[in-house]
Order: sequence, then structure tokens, then C-alpha cells
Amino acid sequence: MGNRGGVIHNAQREIVRRFKSRQWIVCVLEFKGRRRQVMTPGLYTELFFLDEAVALAAGHRPCAECRRDRFNAFRDAWMNSHRWHGEKPVRAPEMDLELHQARIDAEGRKVTFDSPLNVLPDGCLVKIDDAAWLVRGDALFQWSPEGYTRKLPRPTRLNVTVLTPQPAVQCIRRGYVPLIHASADAL
Repeated sequence: MGNRGGVIHNAQREIVRRFKSRQWIVCVLEFKGRRRQVMTPGLYTELFFLDEAVALAAGHRPCAECRRDRFNAFRDAWMNSHRWHGEKPVRAPEMDLELHQARIDAEGRKVTFDSPLNVLPDGCLVKIDDAAWLVRGDALFQWSPEGYTRKLPRPTRLNVTVLTPQPAVQCIRRGYVPLIHASADAL
């Protein structure tokens, strides 16, 4: 589960905006016994993802509160990438700023980039023929909201549209391992 920095729904529980702030996070479903009604008026809008790889592709990062270990691992990978040259640890707002620039453009459209498939690390999502695919090992796994539905051999010579924002790709490349839904293992 995650959110995009606040309330993005109306009283009828309809999504009316894409985001509230640059703080797009992915959280755990259960944390310290907290209970909420989904899309409570006036409170942040819950968004649900199949797994962490999909959440990263949507432009989210691990929450620093409920997923502290995952946040620390993401931050460490961020700092080990070429993207961070500071002496102090990178802070969440600094990551959010760079992620925001890499996930949506000035018109609010999703930012993607092209890449040879064979250089992408496991855990990225790519677009091929209008479908989203998880890159994992020597295979591609077709995404659906219910789970990964199809497994194909990973082509060695193919250029693809990468859905995972570049800063997240760099974190994965530098050792961050996104959690993958069990449906991929069942194929």
C-alpha cells in the first residue's frame, strides 16, 4: 500500500488528482495495529500495488516509518549510486525531489525512458507491446492487477520502454532488491 502525499480523492471516494505532494511512499498493509477505512474523507488516499516492484515503477519509495529497514536499504543504494555525492546521508525529501522529476513531466504525464533490455537489473518494469513486464533473471513476467500471468524468456536484443523511474533503477542496480509477488514464482 502507499500514498502520494495526502488526499487525492473526494467525498465520493473518487480519485480527483494524481498527487498531493512529492512524497510518494509505499507502506506495509499492517503497522502497529492501526486501522483505517480506505479513502476516509480528509485523510490520505490509500493506493494499492501488487508488489514493491510495481510501486517503484509507479514512482514510489519505501516509507521511512513503517518500512524503515527497506527505506534504509533504498537510501544506502541511492547513496552508493552516482546520484549522491553528499557527505551526509541523503534525506527523504531530497530523494522525493529527484524521484518526482523522474516520474512525471510538467504536464503530469508519466516519464519513461528507452533502454536495451539486457542492461536492466532484475526488479524493473518495462513496457512491451502495450503490456507491463517485470524483468527478473532470464525471464519477463507479464503484470496484471491480480498477479503475474505469463512468463517469457528474456530477449537478449530488444530495446524497451522502462516504466521504473531512473533513480529507482539506479538503486536496484546498486543493490536494492524489490520484493516480488509470489505469482511470479508460480510461473
